[in-house]
Amino acid sequence: MKNIETYIESEYPRFEKDFFEFLRIPSISTDPAYKEEVKAAAQWVADLLTRIGLKPELVATQRHPLVYAETPKVPDAPTVMIYGHFDVQPPDPLDQWKTPPFEPTVRGDNVFARGATDDKGQFLTHVFAVEALLKSGEPLPFQIKMIFEGEEEDGSESIEAFVSENTGKLACDCLIVSDSTMFGPGKPAITYGLRGIAAFELFLTGPNHDLHSGIFGGSVYNPAIALSKMLSQLIDEKGRVQIPGFYDKVVPISEREGQQFADLPFDEKEFFEGLGLVTGFGEEGYTTLERRWARPTFDINGLTSGYQGDGSKTVLPSTASAKITFRLVPNQTPDDVYKNLEAFLQKICPPGIKMRLQFQHGSGGLLVPLDSPYVDAAEKALQETFACPPVFVRDGGSIPIIAFMSEKLKADVLLLGWGYDDDNLHAPNEKFSLTSFRHGIHASVRLFRQIAGMKKP
Repeated sequence: MKNIETYIESEYPRFEKDFFEFLRIPSISTDPAYKEEVKAAAQWVADLLTRIGLKPELVATQRHPLVYAETPKVPDAPTVMIYGHFDVQPPDPLDQWKTPPFEPTVRGDNVFARGATDDKGQFLTHVFAVEALLKSGEPLPFQIKMIFEGEEEDGSESIEAFVSENTGKLACDCLIVSDSTMFGPGKPAITYGLRGIAAFELFLTGPNHDLHSGIFGGSVYNPAIALSKMLSQLIDEKGRVQIPGFYDKVVPISEREGQQFADLPFDEKEFFEGLGLVTGFGEEGYTTLERRWARPTFDINGLTSGYQGDGSKTVLPSTASAKITFRLVPNQTPDDVYKNLEAFLQKICPPGIKMRLQFQHGSGGLLVPLDSPYVDAAEKALQETFACPPVFVRDGGSIPIIAFMSEKLKADVLLLGWGYDDDNLHAPNEKFSLTSFRHGIHASVRLFRQIAGMKKP
């Protein structure tokens, strides 16, 4: 172990340099204009895996490539799969970045760049840990597989098809994923639950072209007003989603979980002040942590209608649209939400307005059994690395493919985040703590050491 830790420290400057090089690739998966950049990011990962001694496969798909690699099989030992994604969110709005989003900039302990915490820096910790093991000269005590995708921010369609067609090739006992957060600086966490997601775009059309609001206003239904009224009916003033049947399958928060959340050192006032808010909002009867981690939600992600330029234009728009998402908890399904949402919107759509609801992507939620031997291994590795025991939390975000992979491959899941709540993922000035980056590499090696002592289930 000492030799491996010495190797990590001696090579750490290069690890950091490689990380920054990776961040310079604008691998935005949702924008077709960046298709070649996503491909370049996949090639960068494949080249890195080749350099550390593996023989990666660059898997072509209908959209963005996948990268897969594996070490030799070890009889009677577990097989673990490391998952990550090299695609990133668009950097907009650009004028809110203090430094260019694809030029990594170090300020204090943090590197600022799009993709720093979500998810390039986080999954690289495991890759560099594998490198340290391979370079130690010791035989690997179990098989390691790695799969990295370029569509996590846009639905994970290609990897879902690849997993479905290659369950034997990808068979593993445990999935290791770092795409979440610690509970706070120096306070490690094991995430045992993720919310799912159902994403839609709602399109409304009124007149067949834009109209003069003075001449026609008051005589035809304005699609922007229709959109506002319809969206306002999806959630009430108490934070409850109003779609019929939405809560029918929701698993209540157990008394044990509620107490577990309450015992965490969470300062609500400080949390909201950090967001520039006086107070929060959410479903009545639940705490902030319960709302964020274990209850379903509805949100509007974007609105488009009418004139958006400088100054005034007295237009009655022909169309209006909204991008909306629902965060789901275990037992809720995107299909159920789609069916009930469409029926509800059709019912409340005003006369004279044509409506179209487009389903974009979705996934179910995930709960990890806390009695898993891999959770125990992670708890020991984190305790050793951070000199304090990890807390057990749920995460309000979604990693669409993880629940699917866990079910298809019959594998346990370890969700070990190295990020912080204020890392600005999906927002301007995204960052990642370099201390977390370094600790993540050491923690990953120690996790592998713990798994090495286990027998194959």
